Amino acid sequence: MRRVVALALAVPLLAAGSAAAATPKSPLAAYGYHLYGEYCLSCHGANAGGRLDTSPNGTGAGPGRAQQRQQGLAPSLQGVGALAADFYLRAGLMPLRQIGLQPQRRAHALFGNHQIRALVAYIATFGGPPIPKPKPSLGSVSQGLHLFTEDCAGCHQVVAQGGYVTGALPPPLTQGTTPLEVAEAVRIGPYVMPTFTKKAISDRELDSIVRYVEYANRPEHPGGWSLDYLGPITEGLVTWFIAIPALLALCLVIGRRFQP
Repeated sequence: MRRVVALALAVPLLAAGSAAAATPKSPLAAYGYHLYGEYCLSCHGANAGGRLDTSPNGTGAGPGRAQQRQQGLAPSLQGVGALAADFYLRAGLMPLRQIGLQPQRRAHALFGNHQIRALVAYIATFGGPPIPKPKPSLGSVSQGLHLFTEDCAGCHQVVAQGGYVTGALPPPLTQGTTPLEVAEAVRIGPYVMPTFTKKAISDRELDSIVRYVEYANRPEHPGGWSLDYLGPITEGLVTWFIAIPALLALCLVIGRRFQP
């Protein structure tokens, strides 16, 4: 009987001890731990282990999400490191408004810079790659164009204006995307985008891709009218509906002047 009582008393103490151990010692990561509990726990589960919610009640709504019960799968964050956490939070892709939607960039991230750093520090305690440090100044625009055309243009277009693929909308990379976000996305492969390891794309090649995307944000157009960089379709439309009618009108004017 004494053993049973001792065991019953020990269980809460062990639980309390494990809960206390879950709180990081770093003040920044500890703050991230509390933010995680408020914003992320209901979907990603305790200890960032992920969660498959198939219960009739679903997952409770939280800050930044639709106010309704939702069912779905939230992946484990163990091993994703500071890399993935920084990308999804800084770009305003998380938290999702509704489980199952494609993450979309928000005009303003839900969290401030200090909160993002805290959440990133907490997720980093579960292991994983660090935040990359791209150096576009060391890259080459011409090499970046070649690599981007080969690996990225199929979804994002060669001018990085975004596009359409099955089940997703590749976003434009010319609307406030930072060099760091480009580098993070290449290494992570968010949503349906493939992941490119350092073996597939080296850090130096990644610098060139980042530099090309920077160039695509502010491209040179010495020929004048850029036509929004939409390519040959737009140029063809201009030819048919503006240039050709203008030439026909000019021919008519010249023809009338030289009539006997």
